[in-house]
This record gives sequence, structure tokens and C-alpha cells, in this order.
Amino acid sequence: MMASSLALLPFAGNFLGRAEAADSKEAGFNGRPNSGIKGDYDLVIAKGEDPYNITVKAVESMGGMGRFVKKGATVLIKPNIGWDRTPEQAGNTNPRVVAALADMAYRAGAKRVNVFDITCNDARRCYANSGIEAAAAAAGARAYIPDDWDVVKAHFGLRGAASPMEDWPILREAVECDTFINVPVLKHHALTRLTLSMKNLMGVCGGNRGLMHFNIGPKLVDLTRFINPDLTVIDAYRVLTRNGPSGGSLDDVKTLKTVIAATDPTLADAYAARLADVDPMAVPYIKTAVKEKFGSADIEAAKSITIDA
Repeated sequence: MMASSLALLPFAGNFLGRAEAADSKEAGFNGRPNSGIKGDYDLVIAKGEDPYNITVKAVESMGGMGRFVKKGATVLIKPNIGWDRTPEQAGNTNPRVVAALADMAYRAGAKRVNVFDITCNDARRCYANSGIEAAAAAAGARAYIPDDWDVVKAHFGLRGAASPMEDWPILREAVECDTFINVPVLKHHALTRLTLSMKNLMGVCGGNRGLMHFNIGPKLVDLTRFINPDLTVIDAYRVLTRNGPSGGSLDDVKTLKTVIAATDPTLADAYAARLADVDPMAVPYIKTAVKEKFGSADIEAAKSITIDA
């Protein structure tokens, strides 16, 4: 268990969340089914000099990539590639973290590993200058700019009318993959205080994403519920502490040399917020997740381990 000077956060229950009926095709839910896969730990924090190595150690401590990726699977690794920034500027996910996940997925038997994001700056420059395109290719993964017309409209079944994400266009390849690995970078955001795993999923949404910033907490929780990531890995190797989400100045970057892994995105985000010295309940989507009993933000109650790699 982990001690902290912050007050205990309320336990948020099973992150399957909504009524079981909303998870059935018959009820009209067309998101990714929840795999129900759990790790050996609820939360793994790996620290060390090499972002590739600590990513490997974090996933190994969760039980290994073979727990999440089956032979012949199509895997989506969803990093943040949103900005025309170098790895040192920490506006995007560290490319060595992405490479480690792709290598492990193939070793676990994946047939195909896809890497993509809908970017904010020019996509070709983002893919190249982030280092992610080259790192993914070196690992045998396909890093590509997705077709934002090839979407499915999100339906939440019996309670669809209550979801602010009902009918939102979601990239088909994000919904139809066998394994979804969400791998954001921990960084400052002017609106939501932080970009974490739930906010990173905006990169699989078509449509006018600017509209998502209104009532953003419920929207991001429902988006995460729709995508049902199998594994969340948060890159906190270099952290953008100010002027996010784009950044640009090395003076705004703090090196923490940390990677966080969990199957519960709320728990991963809550720990990452605390690592950034931000009260998790000040982040709107974590606050909504707690209110809706979507996962757990109770870090002290989690079965966790910190490893030096």
C-alpha cells in the first residue's frame, strides 16, 4: 500500500461502471467489450534511466504482455502524437515507451501492431519530429495517419440518451482492434489541469473535438467507457509542467524517469495526477469518474508496487 500526505480519495468501485445491459450488443452498445483482464497488481510504478527498460519492467510486473495480447491479435497502441515537438520537449509520448510496447506485443504473438493519433499540428511533422513514427517502424509496427472518415457512431445502449458522447464519431480501427493499449504522456493542460489517459482518448475521435471541451468530465469518462482500454501505460519520463498541452520550451520540462501501468484508467490517472503534485479531484474527468463509480481513485487501497529498473 502507498502512503501519501493527501487525503484519501473515495473508492470508486468496479470500473465496468454502467449497467450490464449497456455492455451487450443486444442492448445497442457498440463500443469495445470490457476484457475483464486484471494485472498481478492494480498499479505498477517503474523508475529508471531508460524509458524502454522501465516500460518493459512495468508491463512484466503487471503479469506480462501475454496477458493482454493473444496470438494473432491486432493491437492498437494509442500514444499522444498531437504536437510538432521533439521527445525532449515532452509534448508527446516518449518514442522509446511506444517502441517497448510494440516489441512486447509482437513477442506475445500479435499479428499486427498499429500506432496512430489524430493530431493537432500537421500530422506528418508530428509523426516525424516526435520520433514515434521511426520508433514504431523499427519495432515492426505500422504508424500511420488514420482516415478520419472511417468511423462508427458511438451508441451506449439503453442509456444512450443520457450520454453526451452518444452518436459521436469514433475511429473504426480504435473500436475493432483486439487489444487497446492507451499510452499518454503526463503533461500540463490549461483547461483540465493535466492530460492523462482519459484525455488521450480524444485522439480516436472524429468530428469537432473542440466541442468536447464543454462538459469535458462526463464526455471523457463515457469515451473511456466506450473504448475500454485493456492496458493503460502513462509515460512520466519527461513531464511538461507548464504551457501545455503543446509546450515547446525545455524550461517547462521536468524529468521524473517514471512509467505507470494499470488496467483501471481512473487509478492510473489519479496516481499520475498526484505524481504531478495535482489533487486528482481537481482534474474534471477523474472527479467525474469518482462520482460515477467508474474505477477507483483510491491509491492507498490499491495493490501497488514501485520498482527500480
